[in-house]
Formats: sequence, structure tokens, C-alpha cells
Amino acid sequence: MAEFVTLELPEGDVARGVAVLRFARPPMNLLNVQLVRELAEAADAVAADPRVAAVVVYGDERVFSAGDDVAELFGLGSEQAAAMAADLQRDLGCLARIPQPTVAAISGYCLGAGLELALGADRRVIGDNVKLGLPQIKTGLIPLAGIRRLALLIGPGPAKDLVYTGRFVGPDEAKALGLVDEVVAPDDVYTAAMRWAAQFAGGPARALAAAKAVFEAGPHGLDRARGEWSALFETEDRLIGTGSYQADGPGSAEFVGR
Repeated sequence: MAEFVTLELPEGDVARGVAVLRFARPPMNLLNVQLVRELAEAADAVAADPRVAAVVVYGDERVFSAGDDVAELFGLGSEQAAAMAADLQRDLGCLARIPQPTVAAISGYCLGAGLELALGADRRVIGDNVKLGLPQIKTGLIPLAGIRRLALLIGPGPAKDLVYTGRFVGPDEAKALGLVDEVVAPDDVYTAAMRWAAQFAGGPARALAAAKAVFEAGPHGLDRARGEWSALFETEDRLIGTGSYQADGPGSAEFVGR
């Protein structure tokens, strides 16, 4: 049983809906090694569950995550850090490996490792009072998992500014940079994230996963797209989708997720 992470799955053997991956380590949801490992294990579980069409990742109403557990990092030596770096880096990127569309519902603060985690989601919804940033430079460290993904998302210039200065950004700047996708009232963050995720229930799961794989392939996306596109011709959803499109136009297919 996980100590800090809970996973709410859609009910029923054939249900295809929204799963909620929630983590809570009061009072500030600081990410330590155990919590990040539990998040990665939950992400692996939801990725393999055919009932899940999309995933909402949520901290709590007050704070998504105030960042790294600096007290835990303070006691590490260089050999210990080197031994754990690969696993911690992989675990912080766990949301990107979920094949289903994934949205982070962000309240309060999303800093350091918390923002690195959220960068792996396909979408970020924040409250209009949220502060975001990567302040690791102020501790004499750097983000372990988020630099490359941040640069791809907002461009190398703005990414360098955020990483080198460690400064926080508010909702308006975050939206202008492309760091987040939607800004809502604080009380509406979870609802807005659920609304976005719910649109994928009953969708073409294999095609959505294929599209996500191409995005994640980065500079190798063209090669990956050829393989993913060709493989979709083996799926039931491709037959259903192309057939219904010819007969009734777009939006008429009833996909089965296979």
C-alpha cells in the first residue's frame, strides 16, 4: 500500500473513463524519493488499465507541490546522489509514460520537482493564484528531470531564464509562456481538469496512445509516426472510425478501445 499516493480508477470491468492519481504529503506536498517512487508505480498501474481513458493528477486544494524535499537532499553525498539519479529522473517523468491523455490540476504552488512532474502531463490547468518555478538553482542544484522538457515546451531562451534565475512566475506569465494551458478560479481547478479529461472517455484509445508516443519521440517523431500510423491499421477502432466516417461523417464512431 502506498503511503502518499491514491489512485481512483473507473468502476466496472469494461468502464473507460477518468482515473484520478492523487498525492498528499502535508503540509506542502514536498516530493521525496518515496513519494516520487509511489507516483511512478501508480502511473505504471494506470497505464496498463484498459478501463482508463484519461488521467487527472492532483495534489490537494491548497498546494500541488512546493517542490523538492531539501532536507532529504541535504544529507546526500555525491556517490549516493549518483546512485539514485537515474531512477529519480525516470520516476519524475512518469506522467509522460502514461499512454492515456493526462492533465495536472494545479493549486497553490507548483515548484521544483513538483513542476518537473507536472511538465510530464499533456495539459496543465492552474488556479489564478498559483506560483510556478524551478528554484533548485537557489540551493546550488539544478532540475534533474525538467530542463529538456521545459525547453521543448516554452523554448530554450525562456527556459534558461527560469532555470538560471530560479524565479517564480504567476498565472498570466505562465499562460503567455505556454507553461500552462488553462487558468481558472482556484475552486474550479479540479473541475476544469476533469472536464478536459472526460472528453476522451469512449475515444480511440490506441490512436490517442500512438499520437502521444509520437509527441514524446521528439526529434525522432517522423520515424515514430510511420510505425504508429501503420500499426493502427490492425486495430478495431481504425475499422470502426474509417467506416463510420465514410457513412456518417466525423464524430459518429463508437470506439471500443481496441
